[in-house]
Amino acid sequence: MADYSLTNTGNDYGQPNFDGIPLHDEYVNYINRWNFLQRSYSGGAQYRMGNYLTKYVMENSSEYIGRIAQTPLDNHCKSIIHIYNSFLFRNDPERNLGNLEGTPEIEAFLKDADLEGRDLNQFMRDVNIQSSIYGHCLVLVDKPSTQVGTRADELAQGLRPYLSIFTPENILDWEFERQPNGLYELSFLRLLEQEQRAYQQNTKNYLRTFTKEKIYVEEYQPDEKEKLRLIEELPNPLGKIPGVFVYAQRSHTRGIGISDINDIADMQNAIYNELSEVEQTIRISGHPTLVKTIDTEAGAGAGAIITIPNELDPGLRPSLLQPSGQSIDMILNSIENKIKAIDRMGHLGSVRAIEQRSMSGIALQTEMLQLDTKLIDKAKNLQLAEEQILRLFGLFQNTAWDGDVKYPSIFNIRDRSYEMDILKKAADTKPADPTIKQKIDEKIIDIIETDEDARQEFIEQMNNKPAVDTTTHTPMTSPDAMIKHMREMVEQGYTDEQIMELHPEIRTFFNGETDGEVSEQNSNT
Repeated sequence: MADYSLTNTGNDYGQPNFDGIPLHDEYVNYINRWNFLQRSYSGGAQYRMGNYLTKYVMENSSEYIGRIAQTPLDNHCKSIIHIYNSFLFRNDPERNLGNLEGTPEIEAFLKDADLEGRDLNQFMRDVNIQSSIYGHCLVLVDKPSTQVGTRADELAQGLRPYLSIFTPENILDWEFERQPNGLYELSFLRLLEQEQRAYQQNTKNYLRTFTKEKIYVEEYQPDEKEKLRLIEELPNPLGKIPGVFVYAQRSHTRGIGISDINDIADMQNAIYNELSEVEQTIRISGHPTLVKTIDTEAGAGAGAIITIPNELDPGLRPSLLQPSGQSIDMILNSIENKIKAIDRMGHLGSVRAIEQRSMSGIALQTEMLQLDTKLIDKAKNLQLAEEQILRLFGLFQNTAWDGDVKYPSIFNIRDRSYEMDILKKAADTKPADPTIKQKIDEKIIDIIETDEDARQEFIEQMNNKPAVDTTTHTPMTSPDAMIKHMREMVEQGYTDEQIMELHPEIRTFFNGETDGEVSEQNSNT
């Protein structure tokens, strides 16, 4: 726990100035960055309120505010985070609930994890989004402390553990303690909770402080002489802090993660500023600036008349300043290059591409492997966090949870269009070996059929067909030989198309008959 007190660290999210309250050193270092990352994901009015547009020299406040209102944000941060989320939760995780299986509490928990209607899968999706934005978040497992006599009373009143998400702006202080076995365990935690009341304009701020022995709830009043007022002191029933840090990527500091959009947010801000330059260039190019003396009378708009004094120096005659619009192309090219850089940083060049980009097969494969590896790491972090959550849930139910959770470990990221192009080129070579042709067909089925069971059924049917071997099928020279050999081929499972492909001389035995009639004859045979 840091013994550092910070004054005037309030921000425009409504959090108070924590005057006199110890804050973790890393909280002080990162709070402004966390606010920037959150706004970069949210976009819209929240991003505008951050004033992340570079202010011009000599630009007054009203001009700056007007330029902010006119500049759009191309939100890449939200797009990338939601792409990751869609891959991670395309298939639900598998949960073996162990000794919690079938209990009423766990069934209710799976359907409503946070007492606000979100099931556990949806809750974990939101956890992944928050950890991706900030680099980490904290999931608190809690249970109402109402005293009841029996477990039946608990069930009747709906008293069971539930989950809450705390983002880093609300995790004021924390401490990890090394155990004798080498494990680092959370030993201190201070959280900020806020309550907005409809009949009051101000927000009630509460601090919840956890130790292994006690839980303290205090009201924080920054404008009062006595800033902290103890409301409740409770024993910690678990003997450990029921909080789980969920990381997007781990850093060298415990309790601090690395955001998925850490560098992407900066690049997005650069694009945001360049979009403002484009807007300003277009506006000034369409409406040139008039330069004149004070005594010169001039109106704006088409057909305007300018009246100048007769004695005016010719060097002071009114003139128009109009910048060239060529710089717009330069800015747009810069924006396009920055978008490509964002795709490279997120390993999403082929996923987010809206136009055909010239990437070699090796480059595409490498990018897909990088994305797959990143998603696997994120899935492992979520899996570990959920297992810790369920262990805490079990402790609240006076049992040691013995189940396990498995998140997807293979995401099969692939560029299907690129693979189909390769297979088309392979098929156009018309390979003589039937085995090669069959392999191409199997690959095509693997791409176009997304259902695993249907895909496997197609491939099995294809494999059950006899292989076409042209070396064992010599041309037939007589009707008797034809009938005998065709009967053998039908018994072996050859299709009409395969028979006609192997023995085109069949047509010579049936003068004037069509392929359909030959097929009927084959079936009758």
